[in-house]
Amino acid sequence: MIDLRPVLFVIGVLLSVLAVAMIVPALVDIVLGHIDWQVFLASAAVTLFVGVSLILSTRTGWGGFNLRQAFLMTTFAWATIALFGALPFAFSELQLDFTDAFFEAMSGVTTTGATVIVGLDNAPPGILLWRAALQWLGGIGIIVMAISILPILQVGGMQLFRVEAFEADKVLPRAAQVAAGITGIYVALTTLGAIVYWMLGMTGFDAISHAMTSIATGGYSTHDASFGFWHETPAIHWATSVVMVAGSVPFVLYLRAVRGDILSLLRDSQVQWMLSILAGATLIVAAYLVAREVLTPEAALRHGTFNVISVMTGTGYASTDFGAWGGFAVVLMLILMFIGGCAGSTTCGIKIFRFQIVYAEARVQLRRLMQPNGVFIPYYNHRPIPDKVAQAVMGFFFVYTLSWAVLALGLGLMGLDFITAISGAATAISNVGPGLGPVIGPSGTFTSLPAEAKWLLSFGMLLGRLELFTVLVMFSPAFWRG
Repeated sequence: MIDLRPVLFVIGVLLSVLAVAMIVPALVDIVLGHIDWQVFLASAAVTLFVGVSLILSTRTGWGGFNLRQAFLMTTFAWATIALFGALPFAFSELQLDFTDAFFEAMSGVTTTGATVIVGLDNAPPGILLWRAALQWLGGIGIIVMAISILPILQVGGMQLFRVEAFEADKVLPRAAQVAAGITGIYVALTTLGAIVYWMLGMTGFDAISHAMTSIATGGYSTHDASFGFWHETPAIHWATSVVMVAGSVPFVLYLRAVRGDILSLLRDSQVQWMLSILAGATLIVAAYLVAREVLTPEAALRHGTFNVISVMTGTGYASTDFGAWGGFAVVLMLILMFIGGCAGSTTCGIKIFRFQIVYAEARVQLRRLMQPNGVFIPYYNHRPIPDKVAQAVMGFFFVYTLSWAVLALGLGLMGLDFITAISGAATAISNVGPGLGPVIGPSGTFTSLPAEAKWLLSFGMLLGRLELFTVLVMFSPAFWRG
């Protein structure tokens, strides 16, 4: 029998933090004279009551976490935060039903960015800020999880980063210092992004909201047109591209940079691969748009850069409807959805390091075919790749592809057309946001999808955000038998 007390204690702490976070949009609504402040205060009261109750009832009688408790805590924590984070959506003037409210909250806390809300330009300010806050909290949450929990659980090859994160790390001597340092950097980058956005012409509210969602690579905007709203301010597009890339870099590297090792940001092979893929894809898209006379060279480079970065990093902003660029660009965007950014950042997707490991293993296999008696060792970041890591990554690729296929089949069974089902499954499991096509593309929303599809997509978001195995392991009877 699994002792749930430590799991419930941590969930209680997280719900208490979530309740405190709800006070911020409540204050904004009070200042701006919007009646939804009552909704946020009531939601905060309910969330705080449940959180404190869990803390008080489970605070004693247990020691540390074992492996099964860690798996349970990770999955239940994200699902519970989405559940209580949906309360303001359900009871605000938007009057979303429970399915839509949960979908919006799950999309927020997993930094996916898919939305069911239409009319963002006229939505209550507190709700807009709450959407941004959910993504911002989800962003810092996934960073801490990626460097502290997933390496210990050995999920999908993440044990490769165990030494570089909380154990025997040379960046900072203690785990608490690492977490505090990363949080400080996260806040600093958010603040810097807000200042830059404001200086480039955004209102203060828009600047803060978009700084929170861009550093979290979340993608929620305060406007239906997303960054197309600032189509006459190209500098905002370029600045946001930089912020999205900043959120896709391993935050442990920022700690090293702050402590004097600035070049570590450029020496890391993950960062090098990510920047190379982004640059290559951007140039290909820009050249394609110019050759097809879709956009002028300047617009092609700017929109190509912005949307390639947005899709590959899983942010989900759109500066224009790239679904209208033609078949080649759409297929390329679909491929980029799966790649993602670096491990230890706010991005999701398969992640760069796994492609590096598969590439290294493939090179070794080719060399062994040519020289059967040779001894060849695959390397990652100038270090030999342990067999367990390589096996875990191969397994992750298989399960990721299988999960995407099952999600797409499920959406197809619910009546969705081919492009909506395929891209919807991809954007959910990769936590990107918009899909492809006229329904859920950059110019559409997920509002018209059936309720069953929204629940399936919500599960896909959670699955992708928690690296698949963290969730799927609980469907194994052996997990519950211990």
